[in-house]
Amino acid sequence: MTPPGNAIRRSAAASAARARAPIAPITLLAALAALPGCVADSPFAAETESQLRRAVIDTAQRELREAQQFPQGVVTARDNRTPTLGIRPESIPELLQMAGPQSYTGGAAAPPLGTDLLDRPVRTVTVSLERVVRTAIERNVAVQFARLGPAVAEAQVIAAEAAFDWSVFSNLNYTNTDSPRVNSNFGSSVTGERSDVSQSVATTLGLRRTLIGGGRLTIQHELGYSDNDTPGLFSNPNPANQASYVVQWDQPLLRNLGSEVSQAEIRVARNAERSSVQTLRRDMIRVATDTERTYWQLVQAYADLRILQRLLDRGEVVRDQLRERVNTVGDANQAQVADAVARVERRRADVLRAQTQLRLVSDRIKALISDPDLPAGSETVLLPADAAIDEPVRFSLYESLVAAIRHRPEVQQAILSIDDASIRQVVSANQRLPDLSLRLQTRFSSLDDSAGAAYGSLFNGDFVDYLVGLAFEMPIGNRRAEAELRRRRLERMQSVLSYRNTVQEVVTEVKSALDRILLNYRLIAQTRDARLAASESLRVLVVEKDIAGYTVERLDVELNREESLAQAEREEVQALIEYNTAIADLFQAMGTSLERNGVRFVVPTSDDVLGTPDEPPFPTLIPSPR
Repeated sequence: MTPPGNAIRRSAAASAARARAPIAPITLLAALAALPGCVADSPFAAETESQLRRAVIDTAQRELREAQQFPQGVVTARDNRTPTLGIRPESIPELLQMAGPQSYTGGAAAPPLGTDLLDRPVRTVTVSLERVVRTAIERNVAVQFARLGPAVAEAQVIAAEAAFDWSVFSNLNYTNTDSPRVNSNFGSSVTGERSDVSQSVATTLGLRRTLIGGGRLTIQHELGYSDNDTPGLFSNPNPANQASYVVQWDQPLLRNLGSEVSQAEIRVARNAERSSVQTLRRDMIRVATDTERTYWQLVQAYADLRILQRLLDRGEVVRDQLRERVNTVGDANQAQVADAVARVERRRADVLRAQTQLRLVSDRIKALISDPDLPAGSETVLLPADAAIDEPVRFSLYESLVAAIRHRPEVQQAILSIDDASIRQVVSANQRLPDLSLRLQTRFSSLDDSAGAAYGSLFNGDFVDYLVGLAFEMPIGNRRAEAELRRRRLERMQSVLSYRNTVQEVVTEVKSALDRILLNYRLIAQTRDARLAASESLRVLVVEKDIAGYTVERLDVELNREESLAQAEREEVQALIEYNTAIADLFQAMGTSLERNGVRFVVPTSDDVLGTPDEPPFPTLIPSPR
């Protein structure tokens, strides 16, 4: 979407941000294949992964098919019907001074704002749209909360990767034996001693690690010391020192075999980290859009207050003229005066409501931006420095839909959910297999009367033990694994349907925003013409009153036309606000609000967050022309 002039702010790094976009709709096949969790190495997964990619691509292409046939841009346009209103061109400048946005600029007096909750005259601070949006992105509480998410997910990834770290283990046992035993005898003679007396120390020290293929490697050192003091029993050597080194490899051959299973938790954790990044981006986009939308509501509330205050001032003039006519001409009765007074008082009540509405919207903005200089508890009222824009914009439905599918965090999260479901399905398929495990072990041993001598002959190859073992287990019926696989397949079907639904919602939001842009751009001209016609009607009545005088009936008509003009002004402001809000909603629907506001999206790490205990670090802001 390329607007002229300063109609819509653009990031200086917008093109670079588009180049870094994670997934393009036309290249979803390559993007999905690049996801680390989508493993199609096993024969079981090959066909299903191909079908999955096809489903994802078809979803995007189906939504883009018609728009792709008309990639050319469209410029918002409207008819100029002002010449058909029958207003003389020389009267237009006067009408623009009577009502409309231009009539409140220059030396126009600011409307009274009443008193605050501390019974003081309201204090005001004028703020720009750029300031409130950037401050909200920096300091909004919801954004700061979401900014912690990637750091938490990063720690979870590290914790999952730690499953493949080396671990050290050690055991130390000391045994002192002095126990009776049964004597042996031959005939009537009794031989042997009646007790066993010995001391022994056994130590074990080793390293253990889980391997990527699902097995486990153990390297272990053992040292045993024994001293036999049993009477009548002679051992050689005594004391004895036995040293051993053991290398053992345990490897599953069917169930739990392969990196698809052993690294599944890591891949899911990485997807969770990516999802938390998209959640942060989504919340930042949402806060930026909500803040801009609320700012335009502030513009509307302030404009309504000025319109209603002018309506009140005009009504007071007519009311005073009517009271004067009672005293001078006498053609007005008390009922007519009371009616004029009632209408003026209703206008005064509308002004009070508008003052309160302005304060309420101001408080909402302060809550969104969380500026320490403008806390939500302060009684300072924010006033808008920027006016709503009224300039045409150029857009392409195809480009807008492509941008939405590329940049919307919800679409990225839906793809990650599909990947998670695929990972879990691969693991469930593997768990259907029998549990067949292989154990290989080699032990080098030596024995001598001293530890040094035992270590010296340890690797001479005199005493080497080998062990090869197989273990098999298979549940009869295997119902649990089969049910789990069915569950995971259904969950992946759900994730694909959820992706399709997300894409449809995103497409609908883009089209809705574009429709509202087209509508309100036309409504601005329509409501402006209505306001000019209402201004001309009031101007002619006032001119005639100044020339030919006025009657009570003419004063009543003047009150009616004043109210019609004020309503036309408010409808024009409403169209302007809705036009600007629709533009903000379009960028939110496309997922490019941050680029539009000049925010470089930088994800803080856990070290960055822990380095600032009071509040998380803020994203880097770069200048953006308006």
